Amino acid sequence: MKKGIHPENYRMVAFKDMSNDDVFLTKSTADTKETIEIDGAEYPLIKLEISRTSHPYYTGKSKLVDTAGRIDKFKNKYAKFKK
Repeated sequence: MKKGIHPENYRMVAFKDMSNDDVFLTKSTADTKETIEIDGAEYPLIKLEISRTSHPYYTGKSKLVDTAGRIDKFKNKYAKFKK
């Protein structure tokens, strides 16, 4: 394995599922400018549209989550190909 190709800046980062407000901490190198306070400590924040706590595969519930009109954007984008 090549040396020096893996990042060295791993740190604790909070990931927040925006569909159900679930927050979990894990190590990551992802860059972000937002932060969140959890149990008196401040962590960098990454916002997710879907995670293991809201994904139908893991929850067993079929639920359509349309954040920011993604379905409408898709339909509008590909409407010109419809004949």
